[in-house]
Amino acid sequence: MAEKRDYYEVLGVAKNAEAAEIKKAYRKLALQYHPDRNPGDKEAEEKFKEAAEAYDVLSNEEKRRRYDQFGHAGMGAGAGGFGGAGMSMDDIFAHFGDIFGSFGGFGGFGGGGRSARRVNRGTNLRVKVKMTLEEVATGVEKKIKVKKYVADTHCHGTGAKDGNSFSTCSTCHGTGQITRVQNTILGAMQTTSTCPTCEGEGKIINEKCSHCNGEGVQLSEEVITLNIPAGVADGMQLSLSGKGNAARRGGVNGDLIILIEEIEHPELVRDGNDLLYNTFIGFPEAVLGDSVEIPTLEGKVKVKIEPGTQPGKILRLKGKGIPDINGYGKGDLLVKVNVWIPKNLSKEDKKTMEDLKERSFLKPSNVENKKGFFRKVKDFFE
Repeated sequence: MAEKRDYYEVLGVAKNAEAAEIKKAYRKLALQYHPDRNPGDKEAEEKFKEAAEAYDVLSNEEKRRRYDQFGHAGMGAGAGGFGGAGMSMDDIFAHFGDIFGSFGGFGGFGGGGRSARRVNRGTNLRVKVKMTLEEVATGVEKKIKVKKYVADTHCHGTGAKDGNSFSTCSTCHGTGQITRVQNTILGAMQTTSTCPTCEGEGKIINEKCSHCNGEGVQLSEEVITLNIPAGVADGMQLSLSGKGNAARRGGVNGDLIILIEEIEHPELVRDGNDLLYNTFIGFPEAVLGDSVEIPTLEGKVKVKIEPGTQPGKILRLKGKGIPDINGYGKGDLLVKVNVWIPKNLSKEDKKTMEDLKERSFLKPSNVENKKGFFRKVKDFFE
């Protein structure tokens, strides 16, 4: 599968483009590559779909914010969110009817005999998916059970008895729209509106399905497989196209919106793509050096503490963090070294510390690596 182009590049607009500029750019491309103007041209059809997908994202404030932050990976669980290449041309026309309907002089994009009937769209569903840091780091496949509206099997989602008890609307003659011409001081004005008789569907149900009472949908449960990519973050939303509620009497299904909830790790703290960890060592280990065990998402590793390590030193474990969702490598694990200082000392311990205090080589200006003496210090702490 070819790599998706940047949506801003597709529409030919800057990343700070206003909504009106984005709409104008899309209208221009939609007219240029519309199938009715390019019959049989597969390349033009793909560009038409690509422009529709880009506009769907950039015209929606929430989707645009996610796209700007996470790129194509943020627009869907393993897909591109709207999925222009995965939807029919009628789906696209239904989704952007407000745009197409406003194009004068081109038959509402019906120049090639395409009906202007309204296509119903199902509502979106939202689910919350909890993920551990380990799952975030590798990506995960999850199966969830969703209660939603699906097409009624008795009438095949049409709402009509046996799925075929229809007649063409006599008001609009199957177009779903009515056109009126009024004479004004400026001349003849033509207006188009949704047919009130069939509500834009172009057909009338003669006998309703008794199982769904003509709605064409029924409540059911479905097990949906989610392929969540590595690098997602808490609060991020993914969109699975067509997995929401079915539309009344046929049409386009809504989407399934997946909200990521990150489970707090017992030891590691996430900071973007990096992980943070606090480790504690004693004074003797800071002076003489040692090794400590550090938890990572792949298991525990041993890290060397160099002699003379100062409190607050940051050790960096390259590539032990979270993968970038756009594929730009992995973060690091940052380990902060804290030196533990005892609060309660016995009289004997205090005397020993007073003796150490007087040793000039323990002062910052005279510190040297006097191993024999520091071994005694270590024995004292143990």
